[in-house]
Amino acid sequence: MKFTDGYWRKRDGLTVLHPQHFQDSLVGVDSLTVYAATKRVQDRGDTLDAALLTVRLSSPAPDVIRVTLSHFDGGRPRLPNFELASSPVDLSVGADSLTSGSLTAAVRTGEEWGLDFLDPSGRRITGSGWKGAGIVSGDSGHFIHEQLDLGVGEVVYGLGERFGPLVKNGQTIDIWNEDGGTSSEQAYKNVPFYLTSGGYGVLVDHPGRVSFEVASEMVTRTQFSVAGQSLSYLVIYGPTPADVLRKYTALSGRPALPPAWSFGLWLTTSFTTSYDEETVNSFIDGMAERDLPLSVFHFDTFWMREFNWCDFEWDSRVFPDPPGMLKRLAGKGLKTCLWINPYIAQRSPLFAEGRDKGYLVRTVDGDVWQWDRWQAGMGLVDFTNPEACAWYAAKLRALVEMGVGAFKSDFGERIPVEGIVWHDGSDPERMHNYYTQIYNQVVFDVLKEARGEGEAVLFARSATVGGQKFPVHWGGDNTGNFASMAESLRGGLSLMSSGFGFWSHDIGGFEGLPDPAVFKRWIAFGLLSSHSRLHGSKSYRVPWNFDEEAVDVLRFFTHLKYRLMPYLFGAAREAHFTGLPVMRPMPVAFPDDPAAAYLDRQYMLGGDLLVAPVFSAEGEVSYYVPEGRWTHYLTGEVVTGPGWVRETHDFSSVPLLVRPGAVIPVGARQDRPDYDFRDGVTLRLFEPSADRTAVVVPGPSGADTVFTVTRSGSEVRIGRSGEALPWRVQLGDEVVSLDADQDSCTLTLG
Repeated sequence: MKFTDGYWRKRDGLTVLHPQHFQDSLVGVDSLTVYAATKRVQDRGDTLDAALLTVRLSSPAPDVIRVTLSHFDGGRPRLPNFELASSPVDLSVGADSLTSGSLTAAVRTGEEWGLDFLDPSGRRITGSGWKGAGIVSGDSGHFIHEQLDLGVGEVVYGLGERFGPLVKNGQTIDIWNEDGGTSSEQAYKNVPFYLTSGGYGVLVDHPGRVSFEVASEMVTRTQFSVAGQSLSYLVIYGPTPADVLRKYTALSGRPALPPAWSFGLWLTTSFTTSYDEETVNSFIDGMAERDLPLSVFHFDTFWMREFNWCDFEWDSRVFPDPPGMLKRLAGKGLKTCLWINPYIAQRSPLFAEGRDKGYLVRTVDGDVWQWDRWQAGMGLVDFTNPEACAWYAAKLRALVEMGVGAFKSDFGERIPVEGIVWHDGSDPERMHNYYTQIYNQVVFDVLKEARGEGEAVLFARSATVGGQKFPVHWGGDNTGNFASMAESLRGGLSLMSSGFGFWSHDIGGFEGLPDPAVFKRWIAFGLLSSHSRLHGSKSYRVPWNFDEEAVDVLRFFTHLKYRLMPYLFGAAREAHFTGLPVMRPMPVAFPDDPAAAYLDRQYMLGGDLLVAPVFSAEGEVSYYVPEGRWTHYLTGEVVTGPGWVRETHDFSSVPLLVRPGAVIPVGARQDRPDYDFRDGVTLRLFEPSADRTAVVVPGPSGADTVFTVTRSGSEVRIGRSGEALPWRVQLGDEVVSLDADQDSCTLTLG
């Protein structure tokens, strides 16, 4: 939201008061409260008929400082609020500064107002200066805004899953969940958190609409504003982007660890296609006959009867024996997933029950809120009512007991604001974005309670701050063309910059029938994502519907992913424990390389694999290689960076490069993603460095095996600590097989 008309003037109809100078302060045990006058106070008369801005500084965790700007403090508390953790902090509080760990907030006490954020050396990393903070009033209401300075060349990332440019500079962004597809400025997953190349991140602690002007209204500042009388934000010191993400997710929640089987290939019925058990079996059997190992089969919306979504009852006309069918699918080694949403259509038998028991959102007149968009006469489950949560969860629990392994928790964005009342009195504007958090937690908890820790997984579309705790999220409704493939990647990288650890997308695009070339190129991108799903709208996504080469391409990349599972699951555990995403934007992975700042057509898969999807039928691709000798994983060719590379790839190839010095653990199986990764693992060594490298290969129930690689001159020694199982080492073309009782080996560099 813009409040100015150019640099000097405010927009017509607006009055904006800015802090002019420090008035005085109040030092608390764990906080500093500063009072800033909004006009020059030169004598006692100047204290009359003037607003005072209250600035409160505190800290919930080391290296994190909260700033709360308030005009009027008389408002009632409003729900909901983000769930943010706190941890012990060694604070230093003075009359004009507060220090938390390595971050200091210093208030200028001279003639000009200023709030500066300083790193341990005293260097200013950002801050709010002249006309930075503002109290806004006008016909459209009352707002508070803050502006934090951007340095020369400083760029901004994050703010949720956004499908435009990865770098947010120059953009106006409203944090407001919408069902807008992947080709618009709207977003399913809005997160009022950004990080910058300047060594810090910022979370605006407001679950409702937050308007960002990122180097747009003021090209040297990031502005954020909310409606109301107060604004609270947290500055998180890095100094690296990875450090910022670690500290941000320590506050907002780390991703749960998805089960290993969820990293396998998912196939769906598609959306409005015609299907029954015979159709499902033909797809599953066709995949098995072609050596295309599936992990999960997903039933989309029409597993329920039309006009009944949701009643959580199988449509008996096409699925007469759901328990038997699920048992038969499990016998084929498959997990099953069902589509759900938080809406109850009027024809659903659950509608009357939810209406009578007060489980559906009400209007201010006491009626059930309803509309015809999506489902005829649908109501909305009121998840602020604990009884409604238990009611909804019971319906899901019955399906889990029947044999369902996961839920696609769709929608959650179309949440009304006007004329409604929530059970717990939540503010409708604040609940609009936050609704998805409660919805997905209810669904996730059903699976976790039934299946156990580490066995719960969703396929969720909407999210807000903290949504990363309930993985996996997918990119929503994209289209079957190369442009949409690229925008999907940008959305994923933007989400990964916002604290989310796992992400997926519809391979081949959701809308339209993709050209075979698009489908085959998308397969490589999809299988080199954390989670991989074949899904469409009006057409099936089985590969033989495109051509026989698509079958071969899918087989190749599915086998490749399953062999890489020891490495990928290690990256997944890192996301779970540290908050670093499995798919990492290049600026996060290489913050000191200025060439990486704007890269949005490639990414790091874990810490050591660079992926550059091919966005052309002909196979032409350009990508950037950071410093060092990188090795093509599929061919062994070496590329030396830094620099740009232009290549041409066939459909069974993609730029997949290994970082110099990396050790990639490769599994012994390619028929499934969930197996004992330690048994028969091959350690592939690439450009061994003089540094000692430790690689953890995850084992069942935490029984990990740790390998260490040490180079001395031309000798490379590999040691093992863990259960005695056979293993191998590969360096270039040389492969050494070791028996279960051999704990070490030594190779000589050629």
